Amino acid sequence: MIQTTRQLSDALFDSGCIQFGAFTLKSGLASPIYIDLRLLVSHPPLLREVAHALAEAAHELEFDRIAAIPFAGLPIGVAMALEMERPLIYPRPVKGHGLRRAIEGSFEPGETALVVDDLISRGGSKLEAIAPLEEAGITVRDVLVLIDRKQGGPEELAEQGYRLHAVFCLPEILDALRESARITPGQHDEVTAYLQGS
Repeated sequence: MIQTTRQLSDALFDSGCIQFGAFTLKSGLASPIYIDLRLLVSHPPLLREVAHALAEAAHELEFDRIAAIPFAGLPIGVAMALEMERPLIYPRPVKGHGLRRAIEGSFEPGETALVVDDLISRGGSKLEAIAPLEEAGITVRDVLVLIDRKQGGPEELAEQGYRLHAVFCLPEILDALRESARITPGQHDEVTAYLQGS
């Protein structure tokens, strides 16, 4: 079992989940680093480790159901639900056919959901996912991610009354990758300067 930030950071890098280059994020931000945790589905042992790390963080929180955000957060949420033996729901766009549900899975109004996703840059996508949950009568207090990119997400959520919990922050991962020589000091400094300026 992976025990340290360095081991998990190395595993995420080696699996291609962490890449360096020039990228545009969903938030519209330009970035010299891209974290693609959708690749975890092709690496079951690593997905299990990620789910275990998130489950350990979630044990301190009070909730009735896990609410995973599609798409990257959904397989992570499923793995976490299996790890914790807790029920899962997930918000989705309403289709013009079938049952036209905004939330998949069973729940009761008044229950509390822990929102789970892969990472956070800004808070917008988390707030979009929380809206249909609250409209259905579900209480949301906490959001849990594997990685906080340290680009304002926790502050945006806090302004709306939500608490962010992250297993790792991106600067910790950068330090670990530099220590294991997965990245050069130059790459480390470039991304660090980018994060400090964003």
